[in-house]
Amino acid sequence: MEFEIIKKENHALVRILSEKLDANNAPALKSEFVMLSGNGVKNILVDMTACKYCDSSGLRSILVANRLCDEAIGTLVICGLQPDVESIFRISMLHTVLLITKDVEEAEDLLKKKENL
Repeated sequence: MEFEIIKKENHALVRILSEKLDANNAPALKSEFVMLSGNGVKNILVDMTACKYCDSSGLRSILVANRLCDEAIGTLVICGLQPDVESIFRISMLHTVLLITKDVEEAEDLLKKKENL
C-alpha cells in the first residue's frame, strides 16, 4: 500500500508513503477518500511528508477529498509539503483553496481550534 490511514477520534490521518502521487496511485487514494467519507469521516488530514512529486492526478484526488469534507461540513488539512510539491500547489493556486500546515501536529492543532469555534 502506498498510503496509510490512521483513524483518530475526530479525524482520519492519511499518510502518503510513496515518493510520487501520480496517475499510478492517485485513483486508489481517491477511492480511500470516498470510502472514508462514506463511513462518516468528515475531517481528513493528509500528510505528504514522504511525497516528493505530485502530478495533476494527485492534485485531483486531493480536490476530491476537499469536496467530500466540505459536503460533510468537515475540514481537509494538507501537511508536510516538500518544496517541489509545494511549488505545484502554488502554481495551481491550490494554496489559496486548501488549508496547508507544516506538519501533522500543527494540522491537528488547527483542527481542534476549528472544532472549538
